[in-house]
Amino acid sequence: MPDEPIQPDPSPTDPAAKADGSTADPAASRPKLQTSLPFLLPRLPSELLPKWGSESRGARLARLNEKARGLKDVPGVYLMRDSDGAIIYVGKAARLPDRVASYFVPSADLGPKKQGMLDIVHDFDIIECETEWEALLTENRIVKDIKPAPRFNVRLKDDKTFPYLVVTGGEDFPRVYVTRDPTDPLARAGKIYGPFASAGSLRDAVTFMQRVFKFRTCSLDIVQDDPKNKVFRPCILAAINQCTAPCAARIDKAAYGGDIDRFKRFLDSKRSVMLREMRQEMQEAAKAMQFEKAAALRDQIQSLERLDERASISDGYQPETEIAYIDPLKGCRSLADTLGLAEPVRCIEAFDIAHLAGGETVASKVCFVDGRPFKDEYRRFKIRTVTNDDFASMREVISRRFREAGQGHELFPDVILIDGGIGQLGAALEAFASLPVQPPMVISLAKKEELIYIQGRSEPVKLSRNNAGLRMCQAIRDEAHRFAQAYHHILRRKKTLGEE
Repeated sequence: MPDEPIQPDPSPTDPAAKADGSTADPAASRPKLQTSLPFLLPRLPSELLPKWGSESRGARLARLNEKARGLKDVPGVYLMRDSDGAIIYVGKAARLPDRVASYFVPSADLGPKKQGMLDIVHDFDIIECETEWEALLTENRIVKDIKPAPRFNVRLKDDKTFPYLVVTGGEDFPRVYVTRDPTDPLARAGKIYGPFASAGSLRDAVTFMQRVFKFRTCSLDIVQDDPKNKVFRPCILAAINQCTAPCAARIDKAAYGGDIDRFKRFLDSKRSVMLREMRQEMQEAAKAMQFEKAAALRDQIQSLERLDERASISDGYQPETEIAYIDPLKGCRSLADTLGLAEPVRCIEAFDIAHLAGGETVASKVCFVDGRPFKDEYRRFKIRTVTNDDFASMREVISRRFREAGQGHELFPDVILIDGGIGQLGAALEAFASLPVQPPMVISLAKKEELIYIQGRSEPVKLSRNNAGLRMCQAIRDEAHRFAQAYHHILRRKKTLGEE
């Protein structure tokens, strides 16, 4: 059976399928939010539920309505399932009982796109969240992960992510800007806030905060004591007193740094004092019938309040944009030192196996070059020879991937990383043992204690959790796991729904 074809990413070139039967995926599926993973697994119909067809449509909707009314009154995400346990719709709610129950009341009118869902929904799951913005981020993450069928859902096809606020580091005069890519060098060298739930509110808040803290938002490379600064003509922001114009030498490095430090403290605080003063000013403007001023203050207050509607990179809502948040070159050097390699590590390929009780067993290969993902070389495989045997599955995918390299017809990567412990490493080495040409380095990374098992060594290596090489291996291992799970979910959905 050939490997599952993948729809190519719209691009000038379409990488051809490899000789080993794998397929390329430049537009790789999105990673998993760890807290939501249990809900994303295809679920078999529960024995506690009435058998499909044993109850009338009205009785089924009444049962679901009763279950919805009993939910905790909190924000969250709900996942509608059909009689086979497959997720058919994902939505978010400010109040779970009200929103979910609204689907199942007799007068429900869901519109032409979703009304048909009531004929097939059999059960639902929920994920409770602390805030409405957290529900928004969680819904976005889950829809990107499982890519539910478009019959009832809106597909997220544009790769759009929630924005971050960056205060740069390593510059004489740090700049402040909004970005959707926190991995660029300027962002990594500074301080990153977010992701934020509302891009519009974030940009409005930055505009308002610039009037107070007068930081720069331009992309100029400004160096202290550069003689060109004294004759440079600043932009309009300096004229309207919204920037202290370090580009024109109107402020020194120490004074500007003090403004930036106050700005960062403001972002890290609750901003209660400023908000209280602004609300009082708004009320005074309204009493004086200065309604335009009051409305402007109201909008500014709302934008500042929404600065709290944010997650952090450690929460993992957008790992597809955050995977290179560590310093990749530092990670490569650190890993080479750990493995005792004379040359720097440049190319790493990682492998993982995914299945559910042996069903739809698949494998993934991800490729990183200089510590960054190289998605043109991502591959995914259907396991052909076994069903519920991780070790045999690993032997198969290693044999298929490195068939040509093992015959000396192509180069091995510098490091081959296996997701798992000593058993998975042993299975990979068994596959390599039959090849005339051997790879330079094969390692595995166990999840629980994060131990690195290395070929030819009897004892694993345990590194500090802050070790750059370990963190890079963890990011690569997690990406391989995410990629394998995404393919497995696609095959499970196709099998459950009978899709071609």
